[in-house]
Amino acid sequence: MKNLREQTDAKIAEGRLKNPDFMKGVDAVIEEAKTFEQGGNAIKVGEKAPKFKLPNARGKSVSLDNLLENGPVVISFYRGDWCPYCNLQIKALQDILSDIHDLGANLVAISPQVPDESLSIDEISKMDFGVLSDQDAKVAFQYGVAWEVPEFLAEHMREDRGLDLEQINNGNATMLPIPATFVLNREGVVKWSFVDVDYRKRSEPSDIIKALKSLF
Repeated sequence: MKNLREQTDAKIAEGRLKNPDFMKGVDAVIEEAKTFEQGGNAIKVGEKAPKFKLPNARGKSVSLDNLLENGPVVISFYRGDWCPYCNLQIKALQDILSDIHDLGANLVAISPQVPDESLSIDEISKMDFGVLSDQDAKVAFQYGVAWEVPEFLAEHMREDRGLDLEQINNGNATMLPIPATFVLNREGVVKWSFVDVDYRKRSEPSDIIKALKSLF
């Protein structure tokens, strides 16, 4: 079975074959973002993770304090269920969920989507972990992973994919999270992280498990 990096690499290669001009444009946008060190302000290993309270898919409020009461926490920011790379990541996280629980930890995913849009009819709806809605990207800002969508990508979403981010994210049409994953110990301190402004790249699940094991 392919690991997540192999799956995302295959998705990138498929995109380059089907739409090479668009992928070249994405490469340029990502390179510019890296030049300006977008994501460089993300919270660092050793820092205390900002507290939050967000609604889950059923509208119930979930706080970081509540999650930490049960042990270490894995927080994964993703763009939305409309993103094919996010869906690959979510499926990969679902596959290791039992390992995360066996280590006494909890997993929560955060996206800007409104609660009743965060779980759709596709496979993302079969997740057995919490999905929280950060509609105004305030928590993403606190964690240093909020990114103003470049017009090149915004136009692609509107024109080529027919995506209305303003509707999907309840008024927020410009801010998306950089895909990022943080592993917190019971005290809420960041012990491991993965942050990359290139939304086509994601943290490897095996690295998350390794980081959790290092807590003990």
